[in-house]
Amino acid sequence: MITVVGTGTGAPLPPDAGAALAGAGLVVGGRRHLAAATTIPDTAERVVLGPLAPALDAIEQFLEKPAERGRVVVLASGDPGFFGIVRALAERFGAKRLEVHPGVSSVATAFARLGLTWDDAVVVSAHGRDLRTAVNVCRAHPKVAVLTGPGSGPAELGAALRSSGRVLVVASALGAGADSGAGSGTGASTSSGSEVASDSGMGSGSVAASASASNAGATSGTGSTAGSGTGSASTSNAGATSGTGSGASTGTRSGTGSSPGSGSGSGSGTGTAPDSGSDPHSDAGSVAHSGERERVERVTPAEAAARDWGPAVSVVLCLDEARVLSPVRTVAGPPSGPAQWALEEGEFTHRDSMITKFEVRALALARLGPRLGEHVWDIGAGSGSVAVECARLGAAVTAVEKTLDGVERVRANAAAHGVYVTAVHGAAPTVLSDLPDPDAVFIGGGGRELPAIVTACARRARRSVVVAMAALDRVPAVRDALVAAGLDCDGVLLQSSRLAPLPGDVTRLAATNPVFLLWGVRPPARDEGVAQ
Repeated sequence: MITVVGTGTGAPLPPDAGAALAGAGLVVGGRRHLAAATTIPDTAERVVLGPLAPALDAIEQFLEKPAERGRVVVLASGDPGFFGIVRALAERFGAKRLEVHPGVSSVATAFARLGLTWDDAVVVSAHGRDLRTAVNVCRAHPKVAVLTGPGSGPAELGAALRSSGRVLVVASALGAGADSGAGSGTGASTSSGSEVASDSGMGSGSVAASASASNAGATSGTGSTAGSGTGSASTSNAGATSGTGSGASTGTRSGTGSSPGSGSGSGSGTGTAPDSGSDPHSDAGSVAHSGERERVERVTPAEAAARDWGPAVSVVLCLDEARVLSPVRTVAGPPSGPAQWALEEGEFTHRDSMITKFEVRALALARLGPRLGEHVWDIGAGSGSVAVECARLGAAVTAVEKTLDGVERVRANAAAHGVYVTAVHGAAPTVLSDLPDPDAVFIGGGGRELPAIVTACARRARRSVVVAMAALDRVPAVRDALVAAGLDCDGVLLQSSRLAPLPGDVTRLAATNPVFLLWGVRPPARDEGVAQ
């Protein structure tokens, strides 16, 4: 039997750890966990967690020994079943051999510090993964927790979200001595604690959260700071931080002593944890370090991008503060998809019937495949009907429109449907150079520039490009552009007739204008990496 004990956001170990450790023959954990475990028998073997593979090998070798040697106990930060080591242990040894004692994750702790529920939050891991998925989720949803890691921390997330209108809440050293002002003053106070965000990890990764910039600079408080005036309250120095190296590591920590009552705690914590490795299976949960203190700080993306946050970050929350309180939920996580798509044209404000008809939209959406974590461009957006439909299906969406009234129309339609769409005023292909790369692109306009627009989009799209056009003469050039960019091209001419009433309670078929729909799909690479 393997007993996995979640230690929550820091030392000392939870009460149930003592009983488990008393009968242990092998104890696996970070240095701080092993140091805090005072009830480990003298005869027990100890494995300091660095890279995960050697630790799993050591567990396997011990399990082959006689049962009298004792049980295996794994100490893991946060909740080991939430982006934690339970996955790796279950895959290697089977879930039936595990006895798991859950802890409190950094995600739950960070939202608790803000006084917010998180059953409606989307949790995404950027630890050891491409940051773009987390960025796209943050752009599309009002409440997101990001498990961060080296190269994918608050600074990088802030740089990618500068124009998003979100606010980031950076929680550092969660579970350590509190150094954040309670409430929402104008000061900045930080709390750090990190759980490494990895499916195979010891815990549940660093978390980042973002919120609407309308309340930028407001301080979110935890704990030990009393009052909201000019008085000060002392805070403990027993901090928590997360490490990014493997094995033992050391570092510096800034911020000591006291913080003003309104939450202007000092220091940004650059301490390191000696026990949490740089590989994605380590949960740096709330690494207890002398001199490191818990901090929870609200910043704008630009402010986050300009700072060196160090390795103590536990989690980053990305919030639209106008929408952090949602109705009562039945299903946790991202909202369920829309009950309908390819909506009637009347569901959108448009000019002179200049809108992609719902029959065309239905097939276009099927070929675009918009989904959570991806980025879609809508070029020549017009009313923004395609952009809005993609956003309703969970994607982050950028709509490019060359007319100012069209841009306002896109924004109005997005607001009417309760989704986020970034509307960009400008003409393609020139304006495209400033946009983040898309996963999929819909092109519904372009005129004589259409071949150049298709070429520019096809070179940058990660997955697919869909082009709608009424003019037969433009089909060959568009097809050539898609093929030249290495995409597999296909298409169809859509001609539909709708039921229309006639006098006398009879019905006729009313034909719509035919539309060519071409699409190009990027073939999979011959040597694919591990799916994230």
